[in-house]
Amino acid sequence: MTIRVVIVDDHPVYRAGLSGVLREATDIEIVGEADGGNQAVALAGEHRPDVVLMDLHMPELNGIEATRRLAAEMAEVKVLVLTMLDDPESVLAALRAGAHGYLVKGAAGDQIIETVRAVAAGRAVFGADVAAGVLRVLASTGAGRRAGQPFPTLTDREIEILDLIAAGLPNGVIARRLVLSDKTVRNHISNIFAKLQITDRSVAIVRAREAGLGGGR
Repeated sequence: MTIRVVIVDDHPVYRAGLSGVLREATDIEIVGEADGGNQAVALAGEHRPDVVLMDLHMPELNGIEATRRLAAEMAEVKVLVLTMLDDPESVLAALRAGAHGYLVKGAAGDQIIETVRAVAAGRAVFGADVAAGVLRVLASTGAGRRAGQPFPTLTDREIEILDLIAAGLPNGVIARRLVLSDKTVRNHISNIFAKLQITDRSVAIVRAREAGLGGGR
């Protein structure tokens, strides 16, 4: 059986490298490549692949939202997330969106190939380090670590940034306040929006203020 795959990543060099790795497997066929979530959904609708290899940080439509749309519209298409993000909250967000597997970039080529095969066969597969982190979060959540706190899927850093957003601070000011790069702040905000299932900053501000945030000035 040939496993038909669509690769989704906004970095062309990484996408080309991943394509080269997968082409070494005689049972895998790459039927499309996308650089963003909207294109990923369109290609999946056109080709109906067995597996979509999905990055999370992408323009227009991020990987969490693209995964959610695929799960809702094409349940037979399985999503394997392949991303730089290894925090348990991102993994849980991907799972809730409908992902069938999760690997962190840097995984060996043979591991990626074997995980694609496993996901195509209907198994849920997660890297050992990722799985351990998720179990720790679930255990701590069950013990009430975040009991009573708003937005339990957000990391402490993401709560901190959301607090500053709710206070009306722009990204550049947030970056300077937290001694982070502008890109890192943008990445955190993208994660926040994905986990809260929102796409608009004004909505984030309203929800954060309703939860009592916004005192970060």
